[in-house]
Amino acid sequence: MNNFGVGAAREVDVVVIGAGQAGLSGAYHLRRAGLEPDRDFVVLDHAPRPGGAWQFRWPSLTYGKVHGMHALPGMELSGADDSRPSSEVIGEYFDAYERTFDLRVHRPVEVSAVREGDGGRLLVETSEGAYATRALINATGTWDRPFWPRYPGQETFRGRQLHTANYPGPQEFAGRRVVVVGGGASGTQHLMEIAEVAADTFWVTRRPPVFREGPFGEDQGRAAVAMVEERVRRGLPPQSVVSVTGLPVTDAVRRAREEGVLDHLPMFDRITPTGVAWDDGRTVDADVILWATGFRAAIDHLAPLRLREPGGGIQVKGTQAVRDPRIHLVGYGPSASTIGANRAGRAAVRAIRHQDGTTRLHTARTEHTNRGSDVRWNA
Repeated sequence: MNNFGVGAAREVDVVVIGAGQAGLSGAYHLRRAGLEPDRDFVVLDHAPRPGGAWQFRWPSLTYGKVHGMHALPGMELSGADDSRPSSEVIGEYFDAYERTFDLRVHRPVEVSAVREGDGGRLLVETSEGAYATRALINATGTWDRPFWPRYPGQETFRGRQLHTANYPGPQEFAGRRVVVVGGGASGTQHLMEIAEVAADTFWVTRRPPVFREGPFGEDQGRAAVAMVEERVRRGLPPQSVVSVTGLPVTDAVRRAREEGVLDHLPMFDRITPTGVAWDDGRTVDADVILWATGFRAAIDHLAPLRLREPGGGIQVKGTQAVRDPRIHLVGYGPSASTIGANRAGRAAVRAIRHQDGTTRLHTARTEHTNRGSDVRWNA
């Protein structure tokens, strides 16, 4: 795959890190701008196969349970079987997308660091060698950085602790007493599944969960994205878009609320060898603690560039890091939703084309045609 010598850095105009929704969108728009993969740009992905983070989702998350999966640009996903695992449906769709647009994703490739290179280029150090690039589209998402809160006594618990990132589905919790921690979409989905087979379940959240009745229109969506965007503009760590939209009330949620499955407890104060406890004297015995506590941006490889602000996040204007406009963050903060990722990929390529020094991008072949325009892929 890599044909440059040991110690040499291969020069390209753009490196795309990550081949999930945002990375594939960026690669697609680079293609449309007339750039050739493996000559003008390269897409690097550390996953073993196409599908982005979707390939790691638990089997019981069927395609019909996925909220708001937006099609990739230029190729619709239609006819998918709602009963199939989302990991399979979306993995096959991403695979077909990569082949249709000939994106030539390199995988599995680990990116260890991005640092200042020579001649105004960035040096991207990877498991297949180094790349010297004029611009970087970072689309690494969050799946690789599950957030595990720390509580007193956590190391003493004699049961099992696991995170959404390695949730196996409900079958392994049959007959168990399970504490689910987290008031987001994953927490509610895990809880409702597990409650059908567990001996008992307990839902613990830091804040009272907010359920959203009725439709969620464009105005509400824009307002939610604006809240996340404001944090990113201030250089604070981004919140997920879902965290500010509330939990949609489906028929399954209504049933679970009526049955008491979604009755929540406040956050416990400590963990004991046999469960969890509150300072007011309440205790719950448990065999399993499932942390549905979200993820953080997987951006440690950017650390050598010192992009973080005092608030802990990377300040972003559009898609560009304020401290280094050669870095474009897509699928980060306000663009973490699937539709946001698509738009961010397009915006990043547009910004790159207007950056000084990217001559090949400025003079992209006007005769280039989009071979896969308006493709419809039937799952």
